[in-house]
Amino acid sequence: MKFGIVKERKSPPDRRVVFTPEELVRLQSEHPDAIVKVETSDIRVFTDEEYANLGIDVVTDLSDCDVLFGVKEIPIEALIPNKKYFFFSHTIKKQPYNRKLLQAVLTKNIELYDHETIVDSNYKRLIGFGRYAGIVGAYNGFRGFGIKYDLFNLPKAETLKSQEDLLVRLKRQTLPNLKIVVTGFGKVGMGVKEMLDGMKIKEVTVADFLSKNYSSPVYTQIDVLDYNKRLDGKVIDNKDFYKNPQEYTSDFERFSKVADIYMAGHFHGNGAPDIVTNEMLKAPDCKIKVVADVSCDVAGPVACTLKASTIADPFFGYLPSENKEVPYTHPGSIMVMSVDNLPCELPKDASEGFGEMFMKHVIPAFFNGDKDGILQRAKMTEKGKLTERFAYLQDYVDEK
Repeated sequence: MKFGIVKERKSPPDRRVVFTPEELVRLQSEHPDAIVKVETSDIRVFTDEEYANLGIDVVTDLSDCDVLFGVKEIPIEALIPNKKYFFFSHTIKKQPYNRKLLQAVLTKNIELYDHETIVDSNYKRLIGFGRYAGIVGAYNGFRGFGIKYDLFNLPKAETLKSQEDLLVRLKRQTLPNLKIVVTGFGKVGMGVKEMLDGMKIKEVTVADFLSKNYSSPVYTQIDVLDYNKRLDGKVIDNKDFYKNPQEYTSDFERFSKVADIYMAGHFHGNGAPDIVTNEMLKAPDCKIKVVADVSCDVAGPVACTLKASTIADPFFGYLPSENKEVPYTHPGSIMVMSVDNLPCELPKDASEGFGEMFMKHVIPAFFNGDKDGILQRAKMTEKGKLTERFAYLQDYVDEK
């Protein structure tokens, strides 16, 4: 089995990689039959020399490889026909901007495995950069607060080397007695929590967060039934919410009245009610000053997320009274951070974590006959057609 690591070609450049040099050495050690090649790249966070120095073959042509690994979408012209590819295709939600990419994958008889489709037998995702999105998103939230109130000026995360560097900078700052509310208990939400705990910010219960005052910063991490309520007033369980989201409405306003910073790390399912409405944000008693929307669903459940911001220009202002974007210096604005590719700011840490997950959950499937069905479930295309699990994409593919 020949594996190839492709050069990332999407613009803006992405410095992440599926496997670090050390992880590829481990792969070859654990699977002596594996041959690994790395396409030369001048943007990758690990240099060609770092791979070559560990005995990894660095090449300009991967056409003799069986399986090719990338992070972002592969440009259509760079796709090699009749190969197996792993990358984030951003097609499984029928994203219009990548329709031609999926059409090309089918035309070129490529077996596509999207990193998002790699799931266990309960269809829980196994691979992703979510933790690092949460880590960088939390840092950016505090950076935004410091800029908004001229309290401190943290360097951009992309100029620092590691999560530990981010924490060192954060712990140097003196914070007022902020209240921070975090949504989400998945990889993103737990990445945010990791940073708050690393800063030694005290976690408090929902009841205490809503009712008590504190002399130092505190946070609470809330689940779906903390910020949603049934229309009929019944309290059932999380399963009922996921099964019948149309029976619920947001109950987030009780948090927007007391929280200074909102860090959004939730997954928002189809049909679920909006979480933060414009009405909540323009209410006279709304206290939210900064929203770090790590989940970044544009025009989605968080009213102030009007757009995806960028690493180069991460902050913008949201004026609730007019429901529009304004400069974040506007005195009536809420500062919003909604960068949609946050892990790119911490490429080394993110690549190390991603490679560890890939080695644990995916690589063994190539050598054990896929006994756990990892590859079979993840496979989107085969022999020029969509697989059964992804047949719902047929109308998307058929559109011109």
